[in-house]
Amino acid sequence: MSTIHERRERASAGVSFADDGAGDGEFARPRVVLSPIAAPSVLGLFGFAGATFIVAANLAGWYGNASSPGYLFPFAMFFGGLAQFTAGMWAYKARDAVATAMHGMWGSFWLGYGLLNLLVATKTLATGTTMDHALGFWFIALCAITASGTLGALVELNFGVVAVLGTLATGSGLAAVGFLDGSAHVQHWAGWVFVISAFLAWYVATAMMLKAAAGRTILPLFKGSADANIPGRTPTRAIQLEWGEPGVKMGQ
Repeated sequence: MSTIHERRERASAGVSFADDGAGDGEFARPRVVLSPIAAPSVLGLFGFAGATFIVAANLAGWYGNASSPGYLFPFAMFFGGLAQFTAGMWAYKARDAVATAMHGMWGSFWLGYGLLNLLVATKTLATGTTMDHALGFWFIALCAITASGTLGALVELNFGVVAVLGTLATGSGLAAVGFLDGSAHVQHWAGWVFVISAFLAWYVATAMMLKAAAGRTILPLFKGSADANIPGRTPTRAIQLEWGEPGVKMGQ
């Protein structure tokens, strides 16, 4: 016969007792606690789309002057940085490795980029060749890691995200060349490619949000499953017990 103290210790370890009268002290299956969350990439992609469009339009030469950093930094830091970084951490909870890496990395970049523009706006840092070269190396790292994320999305057959990350990696590569070489023309090209990536991110996030709201496909998600691309179909099912992963459904 087990004591009350032993029962409490076993319960604290996440193990429940059988209540079918099979005998005192016999164990049932371990407890499973479900914690459903909304798809984090909806927030992450919207945050990325908004920040990228605002900054890319400036980079492409559509608007801006010497005072622009003072207006760019709050939007980049919070809309693109904080929102996307938190989405990356929730993607970690959803066990989505690609989304965790991409939202976490780009969210961190936007936080850093916002801080950089704040320092420029307050005249703590000066613009010029030194800063341009530093940004060039920033974009080299971003290009390489985003290219890795593109491959990850391709393995998952998530072609909408492949398009977002592919154009993003291309834009990062062009930005790296433009800042290191001091070429305004290449920087403008990078801005245009970033705008395309922002539009694609907006579309994918909208499709994901509408699917979650309606419980069925509204706009094609461009995934490997036909149900994800045909309006009216149901691309995902309720959480179910999977072999070796009770109560856990991986991804978004």
